[in-house]
Amino acid sequence: MNRIEALGLSLLHRMDPERAHGLSLIALRAGLVPLPGPVTSPRLTVDLAGLALPNPLGLAAGYDKNAVALGPLARAGFGFLEVGAATPLPQPGNPRPRLFRLGEDRAAINRFGFNNQGAEAIATRLAARRRSPVPVGLNLGANKTSANRAADFARVLAVCGPHVDFATVNVSSPNTERLRDLQGAAALSALLAGVMQARAALPRPIPVFLKIAPDLTEEDLAQIAEVALASGLSGIIATNTTLAREGLRSAQRGEAGGLSGAPLFERSTRVLARLSQLTAGRLPLIGVGGISSAEEAWEKIRAGASALQIYTAMIYNGLSLVPGILHGLDAILEREGHASVATAAGSGRDRWL
Repeated sequence: MNRIEALGLSLLHRMDPERAHGLSLIALRAGLVPLPGPVTSPRLTVDLAGLALPNPLGLAAGYDKNAVALGPLARAGFGFLEVGAATPLPQPGNPRPRLFRLGEDRAAINRFGFNNQGAEAIATRLAARRRSPVPVGLNLGANKTSANRAADFARVLAVCGPHVDFATVNVSSPNTERLRDLQGAAALSALLAGVMQARAALPRPIPVFLKIAPDLTEEDLAQIAEVALASGLSGIIATNTTLAREGLRSAQRGEAGGLSGAPLFERSTRVLARLSQLTAGRLPLIGVGGISSAEEAWEKIRAGASALQIYTAMIYNGLSLVPGILHGLDAILEREGHASVATAAGSGRDRWL
């Protein structure tokens, strides 16, 4: 992190977290943030369910909810981007304040509640974007007041699917009441059937991933793995935020919402490793939760990840974290004798089981 970035983060941390979030997007769009451009090497390139990624590190959903900063984010070093979550209709989300920094824990709690401008507005921006080697995907959500939340995911895909490279079914946000109930085997099978039908109607097929919670039981994970394999999903993203609060020190640790950042690392990595075991290499897995260094990225890959995503760590380390992780990961792959991420994925899974 250079001095300018450190100063910028210091100023943002003096503001309300949600206001700081919005200002960071404005700064990106205004060209005020130095961007390294593509970060890649033969070892870092990844084939993720048919997507050619320049590197395995992606931006998780939730940062650019409305697809307003795709151009600069594609030049920030990421191998892929996920925007959203998008719902069929615009919605304001939950009342403010709804985002909290937990500085002592290098974490955050959010209870946004799928605040976004709606599928139509987001689709318009996605259609107008300048294409780049960095794939762009969309996180699919459901409206809080919807009479049929399961159908909402297919509706968003039908509207936005022609303009993205992949989509993610998000049934794991803790901030929409009873949304996580859709992770049950019967409900999930029905929901995914509708999504896959919508995908079949798109001008071109795109990969569809499923994002799951880190708070699932062993039985839940086994059922999800079975449903995912049977439904034709392209992969699983493990994991979303957690409702757990063990070991936190920050004053705002009791706020309601999903916890992300450093405290999520072990919990999410254990879920990832178990999914890797359950799916036995038949589905690519994307590791998310608590990554803030090349060494932690490496552990996710060893646990079974074919690709990775980050978000919360950027609150504390800035965008320069992205090339830092990737250059470090490339050096680790070389040191450990791996020609690619693919050959390393799952190589240390037993540690986490």
